[in-house]
Amino acid sequence: MMTSLVRKAVIPAAGFGTRFLPATKSQPKEMLPIVDTPVIQYVVEEAVSSGITDIVMVIGRGKRAIEEHFDRNFELERELEEKGKQVELELMRSISSLADIHFVWQRELKGLGDAVLCARHHVGNEPFAVLLGDTVVESPEPVTRQLIRTFERYRESVVALEEVDRAKVSRYGVMDGHEIAPGVFLIDDFIEKPSVEEAPSNLVIAGRYVLTPDIFDHILQTARGKNDEIQLTDAMRRLVASRAMYGLRFAGRRHDIGNKLDFIKTNVSFALMRDDLKDDVAAFLKDIVRDL
Repeated sequence: MMTSLVRKAVIPAAGFGTRFLPATKSQPKEMLPIVDTPVIQYVVEEAVSSGITDIVMVIGRGKRAIEEHFDRNFELERELEEKGKQVELELMRSISSLADIHFVWQRELKGLGDAVLCARHHVGNEPFAVLLGDTVVESPEPVTRQLIRTFERYRESVVALEEVDRAKVSRYGVMDGHEIAPGVFLIDDFIEKPSVEEAPSNLVIAGRYVLTPDIFDHILQTARGKNDEIQLTDAMRRLVASRAMYGLRFAGRRHDIGNKLDFIKTNVSFALMRDDLKDDVAAFLKDIVRDL
């Protein structure tokens, strides 16, 4: 079996999650559950399913719960073992063995670009994947695997693209480029949160990337931008000015839990995919709709 060119992943997970206060006052937003599984676990599982088991997670103040989640809890394991709860015991043990996870600190919250830069020494001179820690993608094939395959074809950076309603483009970083193969775009530029009139397309950055290591040099040269933060999109604009970069309109559906409404929708969607929950949840939703 051929070894993948992309062996490492970076998962930024340092933000405060202020949109979910007070829930995120004492727990990371990445630990908020989708049904019964923290968001961050879905992201790690996507990386692992894509063939990546060397992961560096960028965390900040108040994020120790993420470290503890992926570490073993011997007291809990012993309790489950004594009570004969073998299924739960194996589940707990499997979480700590998902991947080789390293943690680095973003000591000052200076934006996504700076968070990625914090992983520079671990990544070294290799291409690497970036998976945002608050975005879950439902897809028949892991989106990161789709990106890696595209990277292995072109040997240049690739970003996941999602088609959105044109009226919503002002919420996103939007791609300017042209299609060179089905679903594959050669990128000319990115425009951050343009007006509907200014937007060159309705294809937006969707929280997954495979980047060449020279992105770190471009981040170092990037000044603080929107919200006085070092934006990864600004560094990518510098990168695309110096070498080819591609976008992939992936097969799948992105779930962004960065706001309350989408978080609720995601929980409902995932519950309806569960054999142990779907019938009861569907009946509950029908009752709710009938009573409106």
